[in-house]
Amino acid sequence: QVQLVESGGGLVQPGGSLRLTCEASGVVSRLYTIGWYRQILGNQRELVASITTEGVPDYVGDVKGRFEISRDNAKRTVYLEMKNLTLEDTAVYYCNTVPNRPTWGQGTQVTVSS
Repeated sequence: QVQLVESGGGLVQPGGSLRLTCEASGVVSRLYTIGWYRQILGNQRELVASITTEGVPDYVGDVKGRFEISRDNAKRTVYLEMKNLTLEDTAVYYCNTVPNRPTWGQGTQVTVSS
């Protein structure tokens, strides 16, 4: 069973940066593709970035070129480096496997505001 805990969110001005951290525990967490998802208020949760067990990243939509996903299997950690944040990036960010498991963590709130 894999458990994932998100952290690193906060309040940032437009154009600012944040780094989110996803810490995994449990058996063989390194064997999963891990994704960062976000849920904007009133919208469905969506996948924004993922990284395979071999470290191959993939991005969805307008985060391309602004977000960078990475993983450290030894530390059982997946990171999401976010740059040039915009108001539209405001959301709760979650990490989960890809495809996602039915259970979600509490997520971490990212608020972009001037």
